[in-house]
Amino acid sequence: MKKFVALMLGLTMALSLAACGGSASSSAAASSEAASSEAAGKQTIFSLDDMADKTVGVQLGTTGDIYMSDAVGNADDLNIAGVEEYNKAADAVQALLSGKIDAVCIDDQVAKNFVAANPDSLVVLDTPYATEDYAACVAKGNDQLTEAMNAAIAELKNNGTLDAILDKYINKTEGAVGYVTPEGTEYPNGELTMATNATFEPYEYIQNGEVIGLDVDFAKAICDQMGYKLHVEDMEFDAIIPAVQSGKADFGMAGMTVTPERAESINFTDSYCTGVQSIIVLK
Repeated sequence: MKKFVALMLGLTMALSLAACGGSASSSAAASSEAASSEAAGKQTIFSLDDMADKTVGVQLGTTGDIYMSDAVGNADDLNIAGVEEYNKAADAVQALLSGKIDAVCIDDQVAKNFVAANPDSLVVLDTPYATEDYAACVAKGNDQLTEAMNAAIAELKNNGTLDAILDKYINKTEGAVGYVTPEGTEYPNGELTMATNATFEPYEYIQNGEVIGLDVDFAKAICDQMGYKLHVEDMEFDAIIPAVQSGKADFGMAGMTVTPERAESINFTDSYCTGVQSIIVLK
């Protein structure tokens, strides 16, 4: 009987120890899982120096796409691990929020809008990645339109129209109205079609079913100045240059950066705005 009791006590103690061991193991696993969960979604990139070996999202065909592609494995640049291309900037930002990528490279003004919409989740790095000039693109050989647009751009800079547009969309000046076509404006020269990508607020975006924004206002002012009615065609960003080249559109404006590579296939007007490429990361 004593032997049986001793055996039962030993078995009970063994089971108890096993149970304790299992509990400790489960507790450690739970603790580890909690720590991982707590770490997920936290900011790990605080400067451009932290970009090495990271994956960056970009909008297909943009200068951000060009810049980041050049930075892959480039020790003289960001030395990032790879680039993920998306048709829309919003898709890249969503991928960042869901943890599929580590950062997004995009125009600073657009970046600020995404951060404003996700203040608890996103932040823009203090140091911009690159500064660039924006201009309208025109087909090679269409020098007459390029020269006419340049003359209009110069006039609109001089008379304060461009400043008024920048006040509304970039400087966010209270009461700024941007550009409104003057009453009595006529269009003796017909119509010009502008190709754009309306996913790039504040440069071009859709509000109440209409494409609006800095580029649209300025394009309207340019066309009014030249005696043309403006027609806007919304399309994917990487379709803009082919549309201009083929004659489907007369010119393109979409926060488009002047680059030597693009200048090989299209003409650029004089610059009307300076942009900055910035990096969005998790906060």
